[in-house]
Amino acid sequence: MHDSLKHGKEALSALFRRPFWSDWRTMSGLWLLIGLVAGLTKLGRCNNFLIYKYTFWHAWERVSLYASYPEYGDTNHYGPLFSLLAAPFALVPEGLGLVLWCVGLAALLLWAVKNLPVEKHQQVFVIWFCAHELLTALFMQQFNVATVALILATYTAIERRKEGWAALFIVIGMLVKLYGVVGLAFFFFAKRKIRFILAGLGWTAVLFAAPMVISSPEYVISQYGEWVASLTEKGSLNLFSLYQNVSLLGFVRKVSGSASYSDLWLIVSGLILFALPYLRLGQYRHAAFRETLLASVLLFVVLFSTGSESSSYIIALIGTSLWYTAAPWQRSRWDVALMIFAFILTSLSPSDLFPRALRQNWVLPYALKAVPCILIWLKLVWEMATRDYAPTTEGETNLKKIEA
Repeated sequence: MHDSLKHGKEALSALFRRPFWSDWRTMSGLWLLIGLVAGLTKLGRCNNFLIYKYTFWHAWERVSLYASYPEYGDTNHYGPLFSLLAAPFALVPEGLGLVLWCVGLAALLLWAVKNLPVEKHQQVFVIWFCAHELLTALFMQQFNVATVALILATYTAIERRKEGWAALFIVIGMLVKLYGVVGLAFFFFAKRKIRFILAGLGWTAVLFAAPMVISSPEYVISQYGEWVASLTEKGSLNLFSLYQNVSLLGFVRKVSGSASYSDLWLIVSGLILFALPYLRLGQYRHAAFRETLLASVLLFVVLFSTGSESSSYIIALIGTSLWYTAAPWQRSRWDVALMIFAFILTSLSPSDLFPRALRQNWVLPYALKAVPCILIWLKLVWEMATRDYAPTTEGETNLKKIEA
């Protein structure tokens, strides 16, 4: 039996070593197919897409972007700039707009991953490890897919000394969903910091005013005020929401059952831990260190937001994938176990592949989807504060093992 298992393992390893699995045609086809399937599956059941679609028409008609409307449930929480970005999908028939939206999001994230200045094996790992989570996010038609693409594109632009593009991606993300502001975490890696700052100010002025093209200055300014008010209200409603606050903040609050403390204590503690690696100036020159900081940003923005939901974890799981593959040393069995834990509890828990009773009685009420990513982020911070990210022979060996 031992020999049979050994031969089976070798055959399986040989299968996955074939070029087919790392061919960009295969991986691109997979992600675009996921977008197509998500769009077609949700025809007639696309409440989030309806919110996006009508932000354009409401801006065109100069009515509130943040009021409740009979066309859809819930309310809009995206910035006024989003009304302009949604225009191409609002101007075509609803079904076509939905499919184009889902396929477009998948294509945007695929482009961002393919252009990352990382090793090919890291990109391959991201594509396959995060495929199911991408499907979860696209089933909800969520902008989170674009959010992570913008953060990745910001990092790529900084690495390639394209500060103007980096500033553009940050401002788009910030004026649509605020999350984009985390791109500023890469500021210390920018070679031309003054250029970066000036580009950011310029793009902020341009994109702040951009929705005025389809409305008016007075209208847009008033909607920014309403946006702030809507986010404030949503933040208070998220605290004990079953489907929101799926984060480190939510896990602590829901497990403790307490509403008597401020999340600020956890957020400040998290910021201190997040900032510790910045003290290691000598590590900045190592690509693996910078890639791991990117992973930390992707995890932090989800774990420390009360607005995080299940579909936000496309951001966090891309972060875990980069954390796992960036290290220039041999990953331990504990690290492998953490990734398996993340795939099972974080990625699979919203699906029918996961026991419904566990999901309904434990995962949702206690925000357990966040737990694997919490553990990985804490380990990531410890590694960034203590390990040397210089390329090593051990790291090359690890790379070959991952590719195999």
